[in-house]
Amino acid sequence: MTPAPPLWRVDRRPLGYRAAWGFQRDLVARRQRDEIPDVLLLTEHPPVFTLGKSAQRENLLEPPEALAGRGAEVVETDRGGDVTFHGPGQLVAYPIVHLGGWRKDVHAYLRALEAAAIDTAARFGTAATRREGLTGVWCCAGGAPRKLASIGVRVSRWVASHGLAFNVTTDLGWYSHIVACGIRDAGATSLEAETGRAVPLDAVADRLADAFAEVLGRRLVPAPGDLPTAVGAHHGS
Repeated sequence: MTPAPPLWRVDRRPLGYRAAWGFQRDLVARRQRDEIPDVLLLTEHPPVFTLGKSAQRENLLEPPEALAGRGAEVVETDRGGDVTFHGPGQLVAYPIVHLGGWRKDVHAYLRALEAAAIDTAARFGTAATRREGLTGVWCCAGGAPRKLASIGVRVSRWVASHGLAFNVTTDLGWYSHIVACGIRDAGATSLEAETGRAVPLDAVADRLADAFAEVLGRRLVPAPGDLPTAVGAHHGS
């Protein structure tokens, strides 16, 4: 039996948003040239609000200068989607995946990201689900829908980047400064808020990595230790 293709796991926590974005661009270029296999970058960012390509500026409820005064950067990025928040206590997964080697179907890929997050939530005692017509993962039991994980991707020459942000112990107060993902009828939640206990980010990272490898049919392996040097990764924010 032919072994599953490898998926390199890279953990860089914490990492500034711009540094992670630059790291992704390097990885995408190398994946497009088939110099490396698919990669899963797992990280955690300092506070930052990011605006996707379809973001509505009015969904940022305060000017960038005011948010900077609160300690959060505002970055316009090249992923799909609207405005979202990244910060401490949130696990961010950036898969660099060649869809040509999986399925040339962006919608199927988004559903795969959702499936990995739903599986991960269940492993920690939280029932999460999809919502019809929306991208992301939600908790709907016991009240209004609450978003647990946000998803936004970019696909260039069939290589996907950006990915998924999963709230573990995130300070949900940050979401009061935005209309997250442009959706006004739902709040944000976290594993901690849903379960009433602090879940270790490392444990969530391990489960999410395994779940993502499973839904893509990949074999999860540690990335080579010299990978950051090889791709010219930037450090800091």
